[in-house]
Amino acid sequence: MEPFVLYRKYRPKNFDEVVGQGAIIKVLKNAVNQKKLSHAYLFTGKHGTGKTTVARILAKAVNCFDEKNKPCNTCAQCEEFNSGKTLDLVEIDAASNRGIDEVRALKEAVNFLPFKNRFRVYIIDEVHMLTREAFNALLKTLEEPPKHIIFILATTSPDKLPQTIISRTEQYHFKRIPEKLIAENIFDIAKKEKIEIAKEAVWLIGFFADGSLRDAHGYLGKIIAAGESPIKEKTALEILGAPSQELVQNLIKAILEKKVENGLLLIRSAEENNLDAKIFTKFLLRIFRYMYLLNLEPDYQKELKDILGESEFGFISENHRKLNPSQYEMILINFLEVHRAISTTAIPYLPLELALYRIISKI
Repeated sequence: MEPFVLYRKYRPKNFDEVVGQGAIIKVLKNAVNQKKLSHAYLFTGKHGTGKTTVARILAKAVNCFDEKNKPCNTCAQCEEFNSGKTLDLVEIDAASNRGIDEVRALKEAVNFLPFKNRFRVYIIDEVHMLTREAFNALLKTLEEPPKHIIFILATTSPDKLPQTIISRTEQYHFKRIPEKLIAENIFDIAKKEKIEIAKEAVWLIGFFADGSLRDAHGYLGKIIAAGESPIKEKTALEILGAPSQELVQNLIKAILEKKVENGLLLIRSAEENNLDAKIFTKFLLRIFRYMYLLNLEPDYQKELKDILGESEFGFISENHRKLNPSQYEMILINFLEVHRAISTTAIPYLPLELALYRIISKI
């Protein structure tokens, strides 16, 4: 099974199926039902959080004939949108259509009435990739658009957009999707696909996805392709390139016991096994964060028990009292600096080695 198949198969077809963007969905549903639509929307946020999906649902909803349930997904208009055959939804990838000529062609096209529907909707993905000249041309269209046209601009980099474009749109920021919601979605897909998967593997996917549901579906697809049934945590760790629990826990033990030499040997082992230094650091951050939170809030133990396997939960419960909150804060700050530094250094594991000595000398 290809990773992308799951994402396409389970792409939401109506507003209620969208995961993790409740506030945005509520506003857009009300706007559709009350016919208070903007001529231009700007959707921003990390990839895989639902920007393009919601844009397509909105395009379908504004043209749906059902007065109570928009989109209904059963009327002729909805079916045409779902099949991808409608001529009244135009999707433009600004990364490959970024020049002035493409935008001029768009300016001419918007003057024509929709073929079958109330509105023709233009979705411009990664709009920040347009050239300056193209932005200037688009601006004139956004200032006085025809009544039958709706623009939906989507971008992962709103800081690269001219303020003149931003000010002429209704803006919505799509948040990273919480791990818990991603895990629930993965469990739901696994159930529908009749696949058994360990709880620890599901939460590992949620952690790796980093707020992107599309990435989570991709990771699940890769793991399913391995052909294991039921899917165990070990398989998920191997396929995702994650460090073993044993390696992460042993390095944390070395820090808690102030054993620099042991810690350096473990870091060298990770490097020799070609583990990604950034992913390795992220796993250290994950465990230290749980230990820090459990130190501050003992009741957090109930939540941790639901999301961690027995081994991880037992390790954290057994060791979290060995340092105080201030020490954990210092460790987390150091590893956050390591995570940032890895991307800019010629030797990826060097920031981790430096931080190990720095941390142990302070606890």
